[in-house]
Amino acid sequence: MSQPVLVDTSAWIDALRKDGDPEVLAAVKSLTADGAAVLCDMVRLELWNGARGKAERQFLAGLDKELECFPTTAEVWQTAIDLADACRRRGITVPTTDLLIAACAEHHGLGLLHHDTHFDQISKATGKV
Repeated sequence: MSQPVLVDTSAWIDALRKDGDPEVLAAVKSLTADGAAVLCDMVRLELWNGARGKAERQFLAGLDKELECFPTTAEVWQTAIDLADACRRRGITVPTTDLLIAACAEHHGLGLLHHDTHFDQISKATGKV
């Protein structure tokens, strides 16, 4: 298995759409086939919160069984606070959910696959993720 990669909600959603970005779909498929795709608590919550219908809930239950979920520890929360502070000092406001996901990837040394410009903003402001 290659380096674990935290697959953000934005990438899962885009990969599952019929008209989603083919590059994101290919990346998600590759990571899951390689066993490198992982989750964190916030991504799980976002996915479950948006689940519609039995088929989507079954898909998510499968992800929960198959993919490792990295915990949101006290250190992850502190990393999220640090990222938020660094962004705000540069005049950038990022949703707290994205800060927490980025912090989880940063703290646990994970790659991050996303299709969300907020993560690009975090990276630009902090040099991390």
